[in-house]
Order: sequence, then C-alpha cells, then structure tokens
Amino acid sequence: MKDNTNYFEVNRATWNKKVAIHSQSEMYDLDAFKKGKSSLMPYELKALGNVKDKFLLHLQCHFGQDTLSWSRMGAKCVGVDLSDEGVKLAKQLNTELGLNAEFVCCNVLDTSEHVIETFDIVFTSYGTIGWLPDLKPWAKMIAERLKVGGIFYIVEFHPIAWMFDYTDGKSEMKYHYSQDDVIYDEYEGTYANQDSKMISKEYGWNHGLSEVVNSLIEAGLTIDCLNEYDESPYDVFPDLVKTDSEMYKIKDQKFPMIFELKATKK
Repeated sequence: MKDNTNYFEVNRATWNKKVAIHSQSEMYDLDAFKKGKSSLMPYELKALGNVKDKFLLHLQCHFGQDTLSWSRMGAKCVGVDLSDEGVKLAKQLNTELGLNAEFVCCNVLDTSEHVIETFDIVFTSYGTIGWLPDLKPWAKMIAERLKVGGIFYIVEFHPIAWMFDYTDGKSEMKYHYSQDDVIYDEYEGTYANQDSKMISKEYGWNHGLSEVVNSLIEAGLTIDCLNEYDESPYDVFPDLVKTDSEMYKIKDQKFPMIFELKATKK
C-alpha cells in the first residue's frame, strides 16, 4: 500500500492555517453561530430529522460548527478532524457554549484507533472524501463505528464538480471522474475567503459515485437512498447564481452539484 503520510501532513498544515481565516470569515459567521444560528443546511436537516438523544459521530468536522449544531439539537456528539488547530477551536467553542460534545484529533481513516464507542449516526458533509486516497478503509471504519440499525449519512459535492480546475476563477475540465492518481493544487486564498493571502497546498483524490456506493456495500452497509441535486448550499465554485431557495446553481446547469447518500448497518 502506498504511504500517503506526507500528503496528509501537507493537508494538515494547510487546514491548520485555514482555521484562523475561516473562523473570521463571513461564510462561517461565527458571531451569529455563537448567538444560536445553526450551521446545518437543508439537506442534512431533512435527512436526519430529530436527533435528540442520538449518539452521533461527525467525521472531518473542521472546527466543529456542525457538530455543535447537532449537539444543540440534543444529540450526543463526537467530532473528528485531522487539524489540531480545528479541534482546539472546536473544544473552545464547546466550552464557551456550554455544550457536551467531544472532539478528537486524528486522521479520519484512523478513527477506530481513537474512538471506541458505537453510534446511532455517522455523519459527514461537503468536501470530505476528496482528501482520502482510498474509500475502502473509510467505509470499513464507518461500519465499525455504527451500531446495528445505525445510519450513515453523507452529503457531498458531486464528483463531476471535481473534474474541473477552478484556478483564476475559470472552470476547465482537467481531471478524470474517478482519477486514481493524487491531484496537487497550490493557490492563494481559501474557499471561505478568496482574498486571503495564505497559500493553500493540498493533495486530493477524485472518487466516482460507484466507488462511494460499492465501498459502503463491501463494508456491509445497506444503501437506503442516493440522490443528486442541482443546487449547492455553498457559493464555492465560479459563476454560481443564487436561487429563490437561497441556494446556488451553475448559470447553465449541465450536471448535479450535490449528492446525498444514506445507508444502514443491518
């Protein structure tokens, strides 16, 4: 198996830098969040519904806003993230807001080495699987952490969106839909603050829908639904247009922006 440690460490360093910028950004709107605004979006709220008293594991939680939003709704939450700066801020927010979430700093693929509990819900969202070279160990870990009858839910940008290079605000089709080779990207700014002077250095991988679905089936989960949507809740790609539903679409839409998948451990 290829050793991807260096790729992960470069990504960790970039995400550590992003925490300070994102926590001050309009996109994450930390002040409003502290005053009670939920960071959760319509797709995940509709999919998971009432989470009161549910045990929820949030994978790749950044600095914990979604984890803490689920906690506010009554779930007992554990958030996992690669970035120690992200986990540090998440713990600070948890204390400041008087919530009872827990946060663990580790590579998401190593979650089962650090978290031994099993959960009613395993949740991950928006820009997560692209940081992983292989989804089979990821799916295996998810199955390990779910209780029998537990639900895995992912809402994620559509794989077609990652076929494009978005450098300089343009969309150029450059990468294979399910490219095995690592993709390196280096650019100024971040998705939450494109005017930032920080240099983002990132290694990522493209995963088609069949890889997502089959890795979960192979791990023993039953797929309940797979849906694709034209609208994104985030304005993170060039030339998006805001819709009447306060979401975002490509001006001349030719492919879905988002997919969601729900699976159960039988």
